[in-house]
Parts: sequence; C-alpha cells; structure tokens
Amino acid sequence: MQHTVTPVGIIRSCFKEKFAIPRQPQLAPAARGVLELLPPFDQGDAVEGLEQVSHVWLLFLFHQALEDKPRLKVRPPRLGGNRSMGVFATRATHRPNGIGQSVVRLEGVEPGRLLLSGIDLLDGTPVLDIKPYVPYADSIAGASNQMASQAPAAIAVQWCDNALLQAREHALRLGEPLVELIEQCLAQDPRPAYQVPPAERVYGVKFWDVQVRWHYPQPDVIRVLEVVLA
Repeated sequence: MQHTVTPVGIIRSCFKEKFAIPRQPQLAPAARGVLELLPPFDQGDAVEGLEQVSHVWLLFLFHQALEDKPRLKVRPPRLGGNRSMGVFATRATHRPNGIGQSVVRLEGVEPGRLLLSGIDLLDGTPVLDIKPYVPYADSIAGASNQMASQAPAAIAVQWCDNALLQAREHALRLGEPLVELIEQCLAQDPRPAYQVPPAERVYGVKFWDVQVRWHYPQPDVIRVLEVVLA
C-alpha cells in the first residue's frame, strides 16, 4: 500500500549547505531558522496553543538524500564512517522513506511562521508534521544508547583576529549570533572522522549569506581564517 504525504511547511535555515550542520539538534543553540507554513496551515488557527510549548518535534524529509533503493546497513558518522550498522539502529540520513526527526526550541509563534533555534535542518527542508514536545512522556529516565551515550567531545575553535572582527560585523548586520553559531558548529568537527588533513588544507561552508573558512593547525584544533560575504 502506498501513501502520499504533503509538506506542511518549508524551513528557512542558517544552514545553506549540508556540510557542517550539527549531526543532532540542540548541539548548536545559536542555529536559527523559520518554519514557513504552507496553505492551509498558514492560518493562525493551525498554531493556536503552540505559544504554551517551549519545544516541538519536527518530522521532515532529507530532501537532498532521497534514494530509490533502500539501504539495510549504513555507516554512521558517530562510528567514524567506517563501521556498518543496521539502518534502524542509527539516525543516518539514508532512510527507507527519507524521513528525519528533530526536537527544536520554539522561539516564537506567528500566523504562518514558527521561529526556531537549536536546529539541524538544511535550508529548504520540507517539514511533514509538527508535534509539541511533552517532557513527561518524551524524556525517559534511565534510557540508554550504548553507541551514543553522550554528545561528542567538542574540539577547540580559535580565531584569527581579522576573522573574529569580520564575524562580529556580519553578526550585527544580520541580527544573528553568528560568532556563536560558527563556534558551536565547528566545535562539532564537521570533517569526516577518517580525515587527518594537513594544516594547509582550508575548509569552507556557508552560514546565512557568509562564507566561513578554516583549517586545522593541529589535529584537534580549528582556526577560523575568514568570514566574508558568499
């Protein structure tokens, strides 16, 4: 039996590329976005009562990772990208139906729009459903996951003086916590786990409308080199 689903909204996110998006929500509280609701859910009636909620679950499509052939096993980044696990034991983006879920902070409710933070969703992500987070039911004391018992250790993020000045200027222009966003995302170490890049290799990613470039002067240290308009 086939079933068709239709998005209820589209995410407008600080993340313009898949690279450097935190691998779980809430790891970068400064990551902000807006969920623009689509008709008929862009009416105030659809979000009435959400002002009483601090967090929401979003069910969404990994729209840039949809696949025709289901995978039974995947290589999750948390295990270094070299070990295979059953797809249902992971949160890898390669899902049988391309569906993801994230719990994010609800910063504001407006007719047709939800203001969000702590997101891990790419700009343009179709959202299939929104559900309120219910603390007594959704937070389970004693729950365990031996593969991911705690958040990954953050690595040090350093700044070149000029790059920090650039980031602060763009943060004022955007009205967004750009410095914090860069630090929180890069501290998760977005490079593939199996890579040990030479110090001269420069990485880059786009947040909002700026390009951030960095390198690894030491294996577990990031230095931000510049923050410029993309």
